[in-house]
Amino acid sequence: MQSSKLKSWFSKPKVGFVIAVILAFVAGYIIRGPGSSDSSQRAAPQKWYCSMDPEIIRDKPGKCPKCGMDLIPMPLDLAASIGPRVLVVSEEAAKLMEIETTTVERKFVTTEIRMVGKIDYDETRVKNITAWVPGRSRIERLFIDFTGITVKKGEHMVDLYSPELISAQAELLLSSTKLLAREKLRLLGLTAEQIEQIEKTGKPVDYLTIYAPIGGVVIHKNATEGMYITEGTKLYTIADLSRLWVKLDAYESDLPWLQYGQEVEFATEAYPGEVFKGRITFIDPILNDKTRTVKVRVNVDNINDRLKPDMFVRAVVRSQGAHSGKVMAPEMAGKWICPMHPSIVKDGAAACDICGMDLQTTESLGYVVADTSGEPPLVIPASAPLITGKRAVVYVQLPDMDKPTFEGREVVLGPRAGDYYIVKSGLAEGEIVVTNGNFKIDSALQIQAKPSMMNPEGEKAPTGHPGHSH
Repeated sequence: MQSSKLKSWFSKPKVGFVIAVILAFVAGYIIRGPGSSDSSQRAAPQKWYCSMDPEIIRDKPGKCPKCGMDLIPMPLDLAASIGPRVLVVSEEAAKLMEIETTTVERKFVTTEIRMVGKIDYDETRVKNITAWVPGRSRIERLFIDFTGITVKKGEHMVDLYSPELISAQAELLLSSTKLLAREKLRLLGLTAEQIEQIEKTGKPVDYLTIYAPIGGVVIHKNATEGMYITEGTKLYTIADLSRLWVKLDAYESDLPWLQYGQEVEFATEAYPGEVFKGRITFIDPILNDKTRTVKVRVNVDNINDRLKPDMFVRAVVRSQGAHSGKVMAPEMAGKWICPMHPSIVKDGAAACDICGMDLQTTESLGYVVADTSGEPPLVIPASAPLITGKRAVVYVQLPDMDKPTFEGREVVLGPRAGDYYIVKSGLAEGEIVVTNGNFKIDSALQIQAKPSMMNPEGEKAPTGHPGHSH
């Protein structure tokens, strides 16, 4: 009974067709083996692209939306070989994209750091003249009665009348212990010659004369004849203008190229075409958070008093090789400098001309010579990397490929040196990088929703309006 029903069921046409398909599938599975798959699954889907604008790639034939040309089929092996960050184009497409390349190389590069600033007084050559006499004193006479006048060291500046001075001289003439009385007069501002003269004549002087401690220009005057002053009152300010400071503003990105002892050339508005020279003696350890700059100080000799404080200057430093830390120019090696006043530089051991401290070698203070005798850094042209705020991408042409093949690669860049970037990691010497046409390569990867400069994870770029599909 059951066998007759089965025979009747298998005799139906549709059932026979299904059985035949199943048997054919099983036979194919046995012949090909379990690891095989249908050829349609092995082959990459057919792509079409524009020979004029190769970044235009579509899943079906049609017209190029940019130039209107017919899209041409992309070879299947070419489409299948494209990796997540690789673009393969034909020779003709590479020419149309105007792709240019260069080889990654090692070499020392030179850059010019340009800065602006102004001339200022040398703070170590500015002196204030103050009253030393305690109590109230009266200015009897001003020998220097306007600012801007040039004075010599030791030249009289002002006469003071002080009751304290009169009593101190009386002590000197009447006291048996002359030593203490002399010291008191010295502390009041009298010179050794004045004290000796008082002892010889036996007569006290009515006025205390104050002399210029240095030669220079009177830049401030705070006294008038007849005014009463007290101890510590500032009367004059004198500046020695034979040496000046040039204070320059350097951007933080330029700091690796600046070194202690480096030569600086600068020009002024007053003398167009004339170049003045000085050396970097100080780099401010504090960054200005508003201007994002660091003050760089240059010492310069003011020959013939041509340079004036507050003059605007434009400066340039030519530097080779980027460094970090306390770096000095090679010519400063073996020199002796003052820890307190690094502008004092001598060839051997000596005392500082300003503070009297013993000079020390530059190396003992932590300075390292900017040596360029080692291996040159890896460099690439400045046009090679595509730089965003956080990342830098370079497109490298892969060698030994049938067609032009370009791989996107993230690199770590050092400082820029003119027309080059120093490469810290991500590239090797001898590799070929794209210097022109890299934007076109990147845009082609973006269209294909592959990782690119703007889309590092390969997110698909939005097209059209939200809710619409293409």
